[in-house]
Amino acid sequence: MRRGDKEISERSEMDAIIRGAQICRLAFAEGNEPYMVPISFGYDGHALYFHTALAGRKIDFVLANSRVCFEFEGHSELVDHPDIACKWTYAFESVIGYGEMLELTEPADKIHGLNQIMRQYSGREWPMEAKAVTGTRIWRLEIETISGKRSHIKTG
Repeated sequence: MRRGDKEISERSEMDAIIRGAQICRLAFAEGNEPYMVPISFGYDGHALYFHTALAGRKIDFVLANSRVCFEFEGHSELVDHPDIACKWTYAFESVIGYGEMLELTEPADKIHGLNQIMRQYSGREWPMEAKAVTGTRIWRLEIETISGKRSHIKTG
């Protein structure tokens, strides 16, 4: 990271940003065409979980290239300046990482993935209907690299 003073080096701080996020942005690439999408997610401390329809643009991209980039943001706030335009900025926290998308196909693995997603938003596990398990594709993204950045956030 170019600005070491803004780096979040503690994994626990990055985990807190991920756990506090409502949306994950996933970036895909096929050939020289990029595609980014906001998506709901689950997180177990090691991997991210996503669900998709059985077919669609995300599926086309991930099947062509399973390497993806992900992004989360937290605590963003505009910081203005009353007199100097170039002093306007943003206070923010962000986490960016890379990994490979793997499809979960075993029913028990799919249920685990779906429950990671539900836990992110509801704080608990849920019984899963067979239709939900068979009617969706579930993906696990094992985090290979991750970094965090904080700018103008007062801590403590």
